[in-house]
Amino acid sequence: MVKPKAESPWGNHFAFLHFQLPELVASTELNPIEFVRKAQQIIKRKRSSLAVYLTAAFVEIVKKLKGHEVAAQCIHKTLLNASMAITNMIGPVEKMSLANHPIKGMYFAVFGNPQSLTITIVSYMDELRVTVGAEKGFIDVQKLKSYIEEAFQMIIKSAACEIQQMQ
Repeated sequence: MVKPKAESPWGNHFAFLHFQLPELVASTELNPIEFVRKAQQIIKRKRSSLAVYLTAAFVEIVKKLKGHEVAAQCIHKTLLNASMAITNMIGPVEKMSLANHPIKGMYFAVFGNPQSLTITIVSYMDELRVTVGAEKGFIDVQKLKSYIEEAFQMIIKSAACEIQQMQ
């Protein structure tokens, strides 16, 4: 829990961060670390822009003046214009239990959203959990799984090579 008069924010906070992923150019020598760095630069630049704070303030004002229903409609209309959504939630850092049964892991997923592809991320006890949801028939599940696994392997291999070059 947050101590009284603490300066850290507490509770549910909602904001939008609209960005376009960098284009993945077909080349013979693909460097996944560069792609991740480029995406990270775009996200950092957008995250520190005033637009994020203004959208968060707008949602709060609408919620206070018009109620939760209207705020939810505004959020839904904004999400209609996005092809993919990524949500994240910082979870507990200490082990939890429910009715004296320890909880080993925690996931959350968003359903009923207008995107064809949704990625949700939650941390629990310093462990990251990723959930991927897709519209029925949008993508072959086995292919998506193999692509994600291959991408992670490429990133790990590329990062290991960079670390070896630095030493």
